[in-house]
Amino acid sequence: MSHKTKGYRIFTFFNTIFLVIVALSCLLPLINLAAISFSGKAAANGSVIGFWPKQFTPMAYIETFQNANFVRSLGIAVARTVLATAASMFVITTSGYALSKDFRGRNVVMWFFIFTMLFGGGLIPGYLVNTALGLKDNFLIYILPGAFSAYNLILIMNFFKTIPISLEEAALIDGVSFFKVFWRIYLPLSLPGLATVALFIMVANWNDWFTGILYMSDTKNYPLASFLQVIVVQNNNQDLQLDPVSAAAMSERTIKAAQVFIGALPILMVYPFLQKYFVKGIVMGAVKE
Repeated sequence: MSHKTKGYRIFTFFNTIFLVIVALSCLLPLINLAAISFSGKAAANGSVIGFWPKQFTPMAYIETFQNANFVRSLGIAVARTVLATAASMFVITTSGYALSKDFRGRNVVMWFFIFTMLFGGGLIPGYLVNTALGLKDNFLIYILPGAFSAYNLILIMNFFKTIPISLEEAALIDGVSFFKVFWRIYLPLSLPGLATVALFIMVANWNDWFTGILYMSDTKNYPLASFLQVIVVQNNNQDLQLDPVSAAAMSERTIKAAQVFIGALPILMVYPFLQKYFVKGIVMGAVKE
């Protein structure tokens, strides 16, 4: 085994320091947010909270889960993320499996999809088309328009291309249908890629706030990201539903911090389970034979 050079050790040292700084820059704001959410009114309003709660109280979370608007938007966000991810994975895996094969006209189809990556109709044409299709004030607006992604399709297609064709040929000779080959061979062997792409789709749907604000006339139909955008960014406190007693006992800052922290938790909880597939999936999907 060759010894590591001095330059390599220096690079590793500074690269480690850089990555630690990047990690802390992502983690520390979240810790501060959690500390604010568990702090009392005086400490929160005084902006004296660091990375540990002051005047500890869980009232912000109790009040948040008693807020019907927040609970409804959380439910919509969960339903939207689960259904949109399932629909998108079905579309791109089936189409990716078909396009991983060589057939006449395949290149034409691929360039058609690639064209959609380079050029889009724009916001106004998209709004007019979706409205004409009856998707305004319709839950399906969260699922159907984003069900297909050419970028994710290419990733999935490249995963499928890494699977030896001999496995499929052997299964077909034994009388297995194409659907069973896809279900029992391609999907299990492409688990790193599927997990990676699924994570992309989940994060995109969970964090999307613009679709709800653009297509929903009633804030009761907003997913959590849209709800938080109205509450935190636009500073519209009407949906906080604080009664006079709660408003006197708590700071709006702690309520908003609790809601934002809850909004970040689901993806943070899912990511560790998919992390082991993430790097492998990205590398495999980026290689084209």
